[in-house]
Amino acid sequence: MRLLSFIRPDGTPACGVALADGVADITARLGISSLRALLEAGRVAEAGGLTNVDFPYAAIRFAPVIPNPDKIICVGLNYHDHVQETGNTVTPHPALFVRFPASQVGHGEPLIRPHASEKYDYEGELAVIIGRGGRHIPASEALAHVAGYACYNEGSIRDWQRHTGQFLAGKSFDRSGSFGPWMETSITDPAALTLETRLNGQVVQHSLTSLMITPVPEQIAYISTIMPLLPGDVIVSGTPGGVGARRTPPLWMKPGDVAEVEISGIGILRNPVEQEA
Repeated sequence: MRLLSFIRPDGTPACGVALADGVADITARLGISSLRALLEAGRVAEAGGLTNVDFPYAAIRFAPVIPNPDKIICVGLNYHDHVQETGNTVTPHPALFVRFPASQVGHGEPLIRPHASEKYDYEGELAVIIGRGGRHIPASEALAHVAGYACYNEGSIRDWQRHTGQFLAGKSFDRSGSFGPWMETSITDPAALTLETRLNGQVVQHSLTSLMITPVPEQIAYISTIMPLLPGDVIVSGTPGGVGARRTPPLWMKPGDVAEVEISGIGILRNPVEQEA
C-alpha cells in the first residue's frame, strides 16, 4: 500500500492512499487529519480498504510524506564510496544530524536554490518512516517499528555545510530537500533495494541499499537509545557516492534542472529546481 500526504484542489491538506488512477482521501473517509495521526492511531490497515478514487493526480499537489514529524534524523557518511570520495574515514558509530520540516517539499514541487549559494547538491536517499514508537529498540526487532519507506533528496548547500564541523547550516535551507512521492508499506527488506539519482536524465548516483555501512535496523537501535522514536518520525538513511561536490568539475543543481530519486519498489521522486524569489 502507498500512503501519501497531499493538498486538495481547494487548498486544504489531507492524507490518502495512492491508487492507480488517483488518490483515496483518508482524511475525508476516516476522519484522520494526517499520516502521522493515522500512524499514532494504529489505523493503517483501515486505509487499505479504501479503493475508490476521490481525486485524480492532476488535481492535487503532493506534500512531503510526513509534513509534521516530531523529528527528522539524518545519517551521514553511510556508504563506503561516499566516505571515500569525501576523504573521510568510517566511524564506529553513525554520524547523525537533523533537518526541519520546512526544509523539505513534496514530489513535483520545486526545490529552491537559495540566494546565499550556488553550491546546491543532490543526495538520493532512502527515508524510513517509524510506525510504532519505542525506546531502546533492539536491532533484531527494529523493522517491526517501521511503517514504510520513501524516497528522499537530501539537498545540501555545500559551502554552508562546511562553515563549521556541524552539518546543520547546509542541510536546513528552506525547501532545499524533497520527500516522496509516497510511503510504501509493503517492503520487507530495506537492504534489498536499488537507489538511483538522476539530474536532467543523467544518472549521477546508483547503488544498492545493502551497501550501507550502518543498516536500517542498527540505525533504529542506535537512535532509539538516544531518544524515543515516535510514530511519524523520519530517518534519512544516508547517500551513496556520486554527489556533485566531488565531481570534476563540480555538478551543482541549478534553476531549470530536474532532479529525480528512484528506489526500486517505491517509485520516483521528481522535482524541478527554481531560484529563490
